[in-house]
Amino acid sequence: MRLAVFLLIFSGLLSPAVEALDNGLALTPTMGWLHWERFMCNTDCDADPNNCISERLYMQMADVMVKEGWRDAGYQYICIDDCWPFHQRNAEGRLQADPKRFPGGIKKLADYVHSKGLKLGIYADVGTNTCAGYPGSLGYYETDAQTFADWDVDLLKFDGCFMNWTLLGEGYTNMSKALNKTGRSILYSCEWPLYEWPFQQPDYTAIRETCNHWRNFADVYDSWSSVKSILDWTAAHQDVIVPSAGPGGWNDPDMLVIGNFGLSHDQQESQMAMWAIMAAPLLMSNDLRNICQRSKELLQNRHIIAINQDPLGQQGYRTAQVDRFEVWERPLSENRLAIAVMNKQEIGGPRGFYISIVPGWKLCDPWCNLTQILPHYMEMGVQTQQSKTTVSVNPSGTALLTLTPTSSFSKRLHMLHSQDMSAKRHITAL
Repeated sequence: MRLAVFLLIFSGLLSPAVEALDNGLALTPTMGWLHWERFMCNTDCDADPNNCISERLYMQMADVMVKEGWRDAGYQYICIDDCWPFHQRNAEGRLQADPKRFPGGIKKLADYVHSKGLKLGIYADVGTNTCAGYPGSLGYYETDAQTFADWDVDLLKFDGCFMNWTLLGEGYTNMSKALNKTGRSILYSCEWPLYEWPFQQPDYTAIRETCNHWRNFADVYDSWSSVKSILDWTAAHQDVIVPSAGPGGWNDPDMLVIGNFGLSHDQQESQMAMWAIMAAPLLMSNDLRNICQRSKELLQNRHIIAINQDPLGQQGYRTAQVDRFEVWERPLSENRLAIAVMNKQEIGGPRGFYISIVPGWKLCDPWCNLTQILPHYMEMGVQTQQSKTTVSVNPSGTALLTLTPTSSFSKRLHMLHSQDMSAKRHITAL
């Protein structure tokens, strides 16, 4: 088989070229739970009381997040998505929760969530209606922002349905200003670029100045093909979207579907590893009341979470494609490097990959320490540039590793590699 390696030839800095939204939030990627992919718009509480969109669902998830260690692992936010409101505003023009499904109202739910040491997120839409047809915020930005502040909400997911795409920037900017005007710290999750990409390349300078994180591509589904499509889109557009990411503002590839029905365990490991490399918000959409132990351990893996939450705040890139493997790399604090090696072949058995093929292996000069985190934790010891170490990767699985240079040159080399990783891509065939 012909061996082709597609390398990035780099120049410039990885750090964001523009300022982030100045609200002091999302200095590392957001971590929490969001209802949409798993529970969708299930409003029939008579037929399905345990899974309908109601205050009971969020209170139960809050209880589990504390009891089962999710909060201690770093997951902070319990987020409501679409289908929570009543179908019309109240007499004062304010949004109101469905009185049957949220009899205590959102303020009572926020108080409950806060009593557990967690934070509450809510959903609204920049246009005339939400995607499911509930009242949108167009014409009510300041009213809705103040309503959310009065309810002590901590995060707003702001969707982009039922809005003229040419007015998206104005709408998202106005809601950002309205949220800041309330004086309450409310993390702002946007979908601005998702709705603008079909027409033109979005202005990521403006987006980063407006939002704490932003969706770029289609909704995730509980399937490997969906996860792959998100990764493929991200790699194809990385030169545009990665430079905008950093403390205070992040690219959001959508929810983690780990612990549901559609992914094998290797594919679950791939999603977790790649979301860590991409410095993505870790917003689970699953049933924490009924999740298998293996998926729980993966989602709570402190080594993977540490990569995701690394304070350097640089998003990773796809840096090589080799014989149906993809290599993704992310510079970390303390001159370290995170490496993900994904086996894109979906037939046969495990395949070996020479780790020295990784472009960032040049940091291992004269030596480095290598640690494997996935598929299982293993200290791989001191390596040199001449090492013939291989990692074994299952079909559709990912090996996740960290590399720590140990020479006096490590800092200089790491800086050179960080500079390398923001340049435009050139293709070199070996």
